[in-house]
Amino acid sequence: MGTTLETLQPPAGARKRRKRVGRGIGSRRGKTSTRGVKGQLARHNEMPDHFEGGQNPLQRRVPKRGFISLNRDEYHGVNVGLLEGKFAAGEEVSLETLRAKRLVPKRVKQVKLLGTGELKTALKINVAKVSESARQKVEAAGGSIQEPAAPAEG
Repeated sequence: MGTTLETLQPPAGARKRRKRVGRGIGSRRGKTSTRGVKGQLARHNEMPDHFEGGQNPLQRRVPKRGFISLNRDEYHGVNVGLLEGKFAAGEEVSLETLRAKRLVPKRVKQVKLLGTGELKTALKINVAKVSESARQKVEAAGGSIQEPAAPAEG
């Protein structure tokens, strides 16, 4: 007898029934619902990934190291390739113009120009810092870089 469409069946064990728990003692999976008796595993859905039982957790075993200075300078990196096509030749690139064109978020206070990408447009750059590779690409395109005034110390 040949196999026909209506006689096809999945192999044994291929379609396993879902385990229905908590449906009375006659179901063999009622009351404690296969969770055993008492304890944290019986009472909660799942443990946090960082929980290690009574063992001292990794975050407390490893010693503290260093600190983050509250007075550090934070720079938002902008690649020269991002400026290509967004600015006209001879246009000034500053924090304000970058914000206006939405190339940096509003919260950014200082910008560093980085050298990834190509730049063919001559631009006037006026940002806090410029990497050496970015400087070479800006000058090769015929642009200029205006160094910001050094902050007054005191």
